[in-house]
Amino acid sequence: MESFFQYRRVQESVRRHLSELGDTGTAYVYASRSPQDTKSSTNDEEMPEKQATDTQDAPDDIILVSWNGPDDPLNPANQSTRRKLVMTILVSLIALVVTAASAIDACGVREYSRYFHVSEVVGSLATGLFLIGFAFGSLFSGPFSETFGRNAIYLTTMLLFLIFIMASGLAPNLHSHLIFRFLAGFFASTPLSCAGGTVADLWDPLQKTYAFPVYAIPAFAGPMIGQIIGSYLSTTPGLGWRWLEWIMLIMGGVVLIIVSLFQPETYGNLILHWKASILRKETGDERFRAPMEMKRESLGQRLKLSVIRPFAMFYSELIIVLISLYLTVIYIVLFTFLEGYTYVFGEAYGISEGLTSLCWAGMLIGILLVSLVVPVVYRITAEDYKRHSLTGKSSSISPEIRLWYTMLGGAPAVPISLFWMGWTSNASISIWSPLIASVLFGFGITTIFIISYMYLIDAYDTFSASALGFLVFTRYVVAGGVTIAGGPIYRAIGVQYTLTILGSLSAVMTAVPYLLYIYGPQIRKRSKYAVNFDTA
Repeated sequence: MESFFQYRRVQESVRRHLSELGDTGTAYVYASRSPQDTKSSTNDEEMPEKQATDTQDAPDDIILVSWNGPDDPLNPANQSTRRKLVMTILVSLIALVVTAASAIDACGVREYSRYFHVSEVVGSLATGLFLIGFAFGSLFSGPFSETFGRNAIYLTTMLLFLIFIMASGLAPNLHSHLIFRFLAGFFASTPLSCAGGTVADLWDPLQKTYAFPVYAIPAFAGPMIGQIIGSYLSTTPGLGWRWLEWIMLIMGGVVLIIVSLFQPETYGNLILHWKASILRKETGDERFRAPMEMKRESLGQRLKLSVIRPFAMFYSELIIVLISLYLTVIYIVLFTFLEGYTYVFGEAYGISEGLTSLCWAGMLIGILLVSLVVPVVYRITAEDYKRHSLTGKSSSISPEIRLWYTMLGGAPAVPISLFWMGWTSNASISIWSPLIASVLFGFGITTIFIISYMYLIDAYDTFSASALGFLVFTRYVVAGGVTIAGGPIYRAIGVQYTLTILGSLSAVMTAVPYLLYIYGPQIRKRSKYAVNFDTA
């Protein structure tokens, strides 16, 4: 609905300018702007790669449409800070719903395993396949959002996600339930792969320091919220496991309505496409063209590129390998906790399944505490931004500055919390000890999630979509696998040794942000994809 009114505003603006120009309407020209200039003005740095070959040099008979000056109110990046925060929060709500749906079925494993007469390991496939669906869906959503705009893809995939969530709730047997859960995950991946695009559409590099956490904190809180809600639904008499799907259907439906009513289109190139089509219609002059109409690559070619390039970059890009490995380790720990909390808290302290899932609130508190670090990192980033402004790079920030989120304590917080939780989780020690450790864990993993996205976006610029595509794919494929294995691992070797192993893995990875802060500029200089300006 808001996109419709936005289109009407573009139409009214074009008509007003044409009226002011009178017979010189065809002079409504932005041809002084090159295709490359127009590209940079649309804030599309994170989307599927746009090289200089993506837009042809405008022929003499083409009038290339761009913004009506740097302060054009039609450009979403020129909206007020409050308005842009609202738009960012609306996308984060979509992410919150789909990530909650990824974890909520873990609360019903026992119930529907009994219902379908299968083992709990087989029952856990409902969560594992949803996460694997995330992984594969993330490879395709970027090019579609570049062609049809952010809103169309958010709304369409959200609707399909809800349809398959409803289908999984109605499933008569386990096979159909698992298939529908995979398809729901496939279409739920859009906010995870396209949200970086929305953030970059709206915010400059300095503003992204606080804007991206506005998205990331709710998005990363989704699995904890799903566990807290789901624990009571699955054990409440008269409800049962199917209500795990119904509550997500209700929550998702509410968010879908809110987003469709209030979220405008943020993809600048699509708005310019609207503008060009309106100009052609109003003037009858077919020379008006938007930058996205000048592309040589078809949607099919971009889809092929979005699938192939992430894996091609894996072999040559050390930064992508290290960040992907780091976040994958974090997701292994996080999603083994879906089953592991039963042993860490439930069996150790003899509490009910509902109270066990309520222990996820500790991790949720830790996630929210990340907001306290944002002002500190913003001040550091502002100093770097100012320094680059003095050297003529006014829109540049050293990618390594983004690593401060973890370097200020987030990285070591993860292994410390795992060792702490593992070796104090027994009945002779207060339950508050592992709960406080979970707060520290929630804080640490959220900072790692934030820097993984922000660092790759800044380090790879026009190639960041491929970098993020590999990041999303690997972590969710692995997370889907370990979710199935989580319960058996905890049963086989116990809480202490499971968390010691996971803590040791995360301790090894703790060095990654510090090493990248020191050696990142040199690594980027040797890369054919990364940006190459120094932090010095």
